[in-house]
Amino acid sequence: MEQLTGQIRGIRVGWSEGGDPEGGPLVLLHGFTGSSDVWGSFEQVLGGCRLIMPDLTGHGRTDSPADPGRYGMEEQIADLDALFDAIGLDRFSLLGYSMGGRVAIGYAAARQERVRRLILESTSPGLLLEEERQKRRDSDKNLAAFILREGIPAFTDYWEGIPLFESQLGLPAARRREVREGRLCNRPEGLAGSLLGIGTGSQPSYWEELHGLSMPVTLITGSLDGKYAAIASRMLKALPDARHAEVEGAGHAVHVENPERFATIVKEAINEGGQP
Repeated sequence: MEQLTGQIRGIRVGWSEGGDPEGGPLVLLHGFTGSSDVWGSFEQVLGGCRLIMPDLTGHGRTDSPADPGRYGMEEQIADLDALFDAIGLDRFSLLGYSMGGRVAIGYAAARQERVRRLILESTSPGLLLEEERQKRRDSDKNLAAFILREGIPAFTDYWEGIPLFESQLGLPAARRREVREGRLCNRPEGLAGSLLGIGTGSQPSYWEELHGLSMPVTLITGSLDGKYAAIASRMLKALPDARHAEVEGAGHAVHVENPERFATIVKEAINEGGQP
């Protein structure tokens, strides 16, 4: 993978590129506490594609602005648009995991003409009710304050212990260390800004927009992640052209817990209609 940086709309943005430069483009968006590095192990199996892997705001080699508003959905969409224009990317398949999946939904809703197909792993279109959003904003505000006060190691200890990632306890020790080291590379101000600016309570709800997404959509969830499997089932009913792939024995991070099956599903999705 080639690691790159550039000035995009006033901030430094990092991204990685790999695979076949002449292949159909596939953009991959990581989740909260991740970076473009999480996709490195998929370069060989997805190598027939041109892989573009941005570091979202506050993560990886992308700057961590002081203003939480700079992390908001409209800003993220504009940053991605500017990056794609800068590297000559017109139409592409778009894959997003968790937080990255929420950004992918927002981007697809705003820029349908650029997205050939959408692949969403363990994600949500947001919270439908304002009461739910306010409760989540309050929770994210408290967590952001904890990160800034206690630092990344203490936050990582907490984050690894939440029920969402319980299924990762069964992974080999080396794999768990790799995931932990990636989380420890984060900056407190980046994670705090991300929670405040584009947490589930701060982003728009895209449930109503799902009906208008005309591109093929593949939803990926793990069978052990009941919450997001249920969300995917609801999304499946709202999307005009979608399928849901559930991976047995996997939790929230399917690409971590069963990378072979995850890669197979992604390859099937991008090959359904020819080039990505």
